[in-house]
Amino acid sequence: MKKTKKKKNNLKKWAGSIHLWLGLITGIIVFIVAVTGSIYVFHDEIKDALYDYRFVEEKSTGFLPPSEIKNIVQENYPGTTDDFVLYSGMDRPVAVYGVFEQTPYYFYIDPYTGEFLYAQNFTEDFFEIVKSLHMYLLLPENIGRQIVGISTLIFILMMITGVILWWPKKLKNLKKSLNVKWGARWRRLNYDLHNISGFYIHILAIIIAITGLNFSYEWVSDGIYYAGNLGEKVETDEHVDHINQMPEISANPIDVAFSETMKMEPGNDMYFVWTEGNDHPIVTGVYPESLDYDHQSNYYFHPQTAELLQEQPYASKSTGMKLQEMSYGIHTGQYFGMTGKIIAFILSLFVASLPVTGFVVWWGRKNRMKHLTR
Repeated sequence: MKKTKKKKNNLKKWAGSIHLWLGLITGIIVFIVAVTGSIYVFHDEIKDALYDYRFVEEKSTGFLPPSEIKNIVQENYPGTTDDFVLYSGMDRPVAVYGVFEQTPYYFYIDPYTGEFLYAQNFTEDFFEIVKSLHMYLLLPENIGRQIVGISTLIFILMMITGVILWWPKKLKNLKKSLNVKWGARWRRLNYDLHNISGFYIHILAIIIAITGLNFSYEWVSDGIYYAGNLGEKVETDEHVDHINQMPEISANPIDVAFSETMKMEPGNDMYFVWTEGNDHPIVTGVYPESLDYDHQSNYYFHPQTAELLQEQPYASKSTGMKLQEMSYGIHTGQYFGMTGKIIAFILSLFVASLPVTGFVVWWGRKNRMKHLTR
């Protein structure tokens, strides 16, 4: 019995040391990432309320083909890259991602009339700056992404050690440990808010952290894939193994690929066309709902002949690949609709509060020890 108590005490001692020092090291980064995450959750809703260019009048004439959309971009911003064309919905503009004079942009064009609506400069757009701060702290991407990734891994460890520290010595005190003493002094109230809120949110916070790591580390993305497929690799890469160079057809291959995708997947809200040159297939994608990046179907076409090389409708994808593609929706709460976004928003604020309340706990104890040693 005494040995068991000693082991528990040692575990809590080690957990306390890890929790304290790692928290002090990464607290400010966790705070920034959580606050920017909470701001970004509703970026589409806020932009829809503020910007007219986010909507167009729906027409029965059909969309202009992607080659014409690209030409309109080139007329306005000559020399820009235009590899990714996204048709965002029947009443929304088509968006072209491109880099012009080393600056990334989204160019918005009316998909029915070809009217150039807006050029969104990523370095000046508020929500793009927030996203960059969230993902890599506005540092060079290769450096910032690693700092955020390592801090997120540490945060997961912090949540685990926090639960160990919170866990009551006796089970009969469990109920008491789940309640905040609202009438207590502010130091005690801060202590309870840190411990108890951390316990309540730890499972959801870890899920949000892991889905965020999916964008920082390939091994996390692969881990999600293999976990969903019970360790097996189901999908093949046959569509990118080798592209035989062929004479180009008279029609523009990206227009044919887009048209064929719409025929195979009618009635959906979002379509994209992605090109990477003559050595890679034209990739098209389909999403059932506008601005909802889930349940994606993909098709791969020859870059010169527009021959369909491989089909990958959503229903045929493995559980692992579906989990991989769900990561964004789970991370932002989007997968569960408005309710999920609200939960993600509140959860992010609670996560942001943990470094603050934790620092206050540490600072109070430090000053108290100084006072006692005088």
